[in-house]
Amino acid sequence: MATNNNNSKLEKLASIDAQLRALVPAKVSEDDKLVEYDALLLDRFLDILQDLHGEDLRETVQECYELSAEYEGNSNPKKLEELGNVLTSLDPGDSIVIAKAFSHMLNLANLAEEVQIAYRRRIKLKKGDFADENSATTESDIEETLKRLVVDLKKSPEEVFDALKNQTVDLVFTAHPTQSVRRSLLQKHGRIRNCLAQLYAKDITPDDKQELDEALQREIQAAFRTDEIRRTPPTPQDEMRAGMSYFHETVWKGVPKFLRRVDTALKNIGINERVPYNAPLIQFSSWMGGDRDGNPRVTPEVTRDVCLLARMMAANLYYSQIEDLMFELSMWRCSDELRVRADELHRSSRRDAKHYIEFWKKVPPNEPYRVILGDVRDKLYQTRERSRQMLSHGISDIPEEETFTNIEQFLEPLELCYRSLCSCGDRPIADGSLLDFLRQVSTFGLSLVRLDIRQESDRHTDVLDAITKHLEIGSYREWSEEQKRNC
Repeated sequence: MATNNNNSKLEKLASIDAQLRALVPAKVSEDDKLVEYDALLLDRFLDILQDLHGEDLRETVQECYELSAEYEGNSNPKKLEELGNVLTSLDPGDSIVIAKAFSHMLNLANLAEEVQIAYRRRIKLKKGDFADENSATTESDIEETLKRLVVDLKKSPEEVFDALKNQTVDLVFTAHPTQSVRRSLLQKHGRIRNCLAQLYAKDITPDDKQELDEALQREIQAAFRTDEIRRTPPTPQDEMRAGMSYFHETVWKGVPKFLRRVDTALKNIGINERVPYNAPLIQFSSWMGGDRDGNPRVTPEVTRDVCLLARMMAANLYYSQIEDLMFELSMWRCSDELRVRADELHRSSRRDAKHYIEFWKKVPPNEPYRVILGDVRDKLYQTRERSRQMLSHGISDIPEEETFTNIEQFLEPLELCYRSLCSCGDRPIADGSLLDFLRQVSTFGLSLVRLDIRQESDRHTDVLDAITKHLEIGSYREWSEEQKRNC
């Protein structure tokens, strides 16, 4: 009897899920795994809704779903009228809760679909099955794309590699003060997605499953209890901080992982070289704090703050990884070039650095890579602290020469370590975390993003007109387009 009740409950949830998913455009075809994911999330949420607001409200939500689906299925105006009667009979408090429940369930449906897409992709990669050309998970696959260039377009692997390493895609973070999804909710949704993916892992233990299920319920309830609307308008500095959170949570580690997949895809079409770290395939730009077009709040002071903030965040991300590299590169064998540099730094280095957690004592000279990276760490620390002081007080007591001021200064010691490892027969070590770090530095630079300054055209015209009049070469405003281009 219990089994029949459970089956009936699952069928009911799957039915509700199908109705919900009819309200949003499907990206991929439905399958059993997606229904299973959705049913679990809906089951947990409806239980939470009942605990918080009572069984009557839960039943009202289910009734609204069913009436919506019936109207959607056969366009029966009677069902729409019934739905209207249900909604208009609600008091204002229940109306708000039900509207929020609909919004939350749609978010959960989208999260389930994202996990299902990742699941489908893993299955296809394991099987090597890329036959479905309509699949959203195969069209963007790197290896499949490169193979199509070689097989379908008759390009040689060398041509593909040459084109790839000589192009850069610039991804721009635009400025959207009205961005509706709060960062707090994005983070909670990410944790829900992770819990759901781990719950369906094949090697999960019963204890792990119970703990993950409890964590899933906590995150679902926390998301439902969080205000979806930002009550105060964000400043450009707030926008920048929110935008940079994407780097910290996804983009930062995603770039080297993506480039390694490109390396693997190239190898599978016959190219036994990696994409050079100094030929970044991707770079990032931003309008946040630089978009003055119609935004009077973006002043020169705001732009300065945003630049300092970006530099401070970048230095902090690099700093958080440099000690991992110091632990990894413990080798004593190195090139003569690196040995000379390490000896110079060792003689001039401070004895102790108590503000560090690891490697706070003077690194011994028989660990030359750590000596080099220790100097990089010192400059990253000073770069971060100088940016923080400038942002907070407008001045800094840290000399600029103790910081990194351009990307070449940052790359040079890292490249020295890479060359030394390769020359000593340690290429596999060089192509590990050090290569990932080099690629991050080449991609993100000292400020994570390049700031695009956008200005309304009349302001540009005013400035140039003042300059040309001062130079006594005429009025820029009165020139023809050809004269302006030839100026």
